[in-house]
Amino acid sequence: MSLRTPPDQDIVLVGATGDLAARKLLPALYNLELEGLLPTSGDLIGVAPMAWDDARFRAHAEQAIRSYSRTGLDRRGFARLAKRLRFVAIQGDDNLLPLALVAQRPLRLVYLAVPASAFGTLSGAISAAGLAPGTKLVIEKPFGHDAASATQLNVTLHEALPEERIYRIDHYLGKETVQNLLVFRFGNSIFERVWNRDAVARVEITVAETLGVEQRGRFYEETGAIRDIVQNHLFQLLAVTAMEPPSSFAPEALRNAKVDVLDALQPADPHHVVRGQYAAGRIDGEAVPAYRGEDGVDPTSQTETFAALRLHIDSWRWAGVPFLLRTGKRLATRDTRVVLTFRQAPLHLFKGIGVDRLDSNRLVIRIQPDEGISVSFVAKRPGPEVTTLPVEMDFSYEGSFKSTPPEAYERLLHDALSADHTLFIREDEVERGWQVVQPVLDRPPPVQMYEAGSWGPDAAARIARPGHWHNSPTAEVRRRRAPARGRSS
Repeated sequence: MSLRTPPDQDIVLVGATGDLAARKLLPALYNLELEGLLPTSGDLIGVAPMAWDDARFRAHAEQAIRSYSRTGLDRRGFARLAKRLRFVAIQGDDNLLPLALVAQRPLRLVYLAVPASAFGTLSGAISAAGLAPGTKLVIEKPFGHDAASATQLNVTLHEALPEERIYRIDHYLGKETVQNLLVFRFGNSIFERVWNRDAVARVEITVAETLGVEQRGRFYEETGAIRDIVQNHLFQLLAVTAMEPPSSFAPEALRNAKVDVLDALQPADPHHVVRGQYAAGRIDGEAVPAYRGEDGVDPTSQTETFAALRLHIDSWRWAGVPFLLRTGKRLATRDTRVVLTFRQAPLHLFKGIGVDRLDSNRLVIRIQPDEGISVSFVAKRPGPEVTTLPVEMDFSYEGSFKSTPPEAYERLLHDALSADHTLFIREDEVERGWQVVQPVLDRPPPVQMYEAGSWGPDAAARIARPGHWHNSPTAEVRRRRAPARGRSS
């Protein structure tokens, strides 16, 4: 489906001077402008409690685009965007009347690039300023901090806007490989026929980061890996991987299929969860501090920076198949992937010729940073004897299409401007996700330390048994080449 120019509307970035706007939103809007995918008419209005004017905002936007745009900075392209840029200074989150004087078009997209604690106040301020009619509202995770607060947030948002004009963004759903997973599954009968418990032994979903909490220590102390990644990113990847074929590509058909998966997902058992926290170590040869040494972090903190869970989906397709989820900061490499391990072939045919084991077939969907899909299978090594070894067929976007996919925020912002909910999260998805992890939030397992640059605490291995986690080969090569490191205390 080709992308179309959205209808005329203003775009409002509340929190326009912050990190998210600089790194992701302004570069994404600039690239949409280059491709002719912004509304033909409409201003881009920055809002923040800063004493800036339009010229200062334009200079900020230019620097952000120069630093973070995947396409670099084209002077003519930026000049077109600069004509749209306006800035509105506000005094607090509860008064958007100054915005109402500038955002004069009947339609607008309001993006709250602010801490989640301000969502309720700002949604009320939108209503109080008379801006609710014609407004579509985009909010970033976290959507609450537990099941009760998520439900209350939805109630508060609906006091200002109906559900059909609320867009809860999860940038993982904007990644090309996640969307391609739908085509890969449902457009290729060879794979859809084996995408079930009859052929699949286990499913692993990994979101690994080499970064620590950076300057977000205070925020992370109140969040942790389960709230920050598991309840949203990992559950969205799980839902897309495990969903039944939707009736169509219509937004609600796809979202209904995801909700069905989450409804069938059994609540997490704290006994099948491992929480970890990174100690000091080395990443790419560079020494990095322990989590407890980061700014804003309690030196006795019990907040997890790593989580591994073993979950089960109570459905006809997936009964008995473990879904192994893990995420962590300061891990061996940056790597997001979904791995389907298929059941082993019977060995009896090969026992008489000295083959004592066969490697399981695996399907790996790489989501970042090297987006692509690979399939491993067993082949005969050349020679007179029957000797087997695993080989791999690989597809990558850069290798096959000679290009890299657009940034996730570009697709998601365009969809929100076009009133397309397909890749956004519905209120019942949010609430069910929190219900699944609530037992772990209520009775969290103890935190176990792991060295920065490793794959997490040793105890995470038991989540994957029988078997083991399938780590990125790149990370394994890096680990073997790295100099020996001492254990942290």
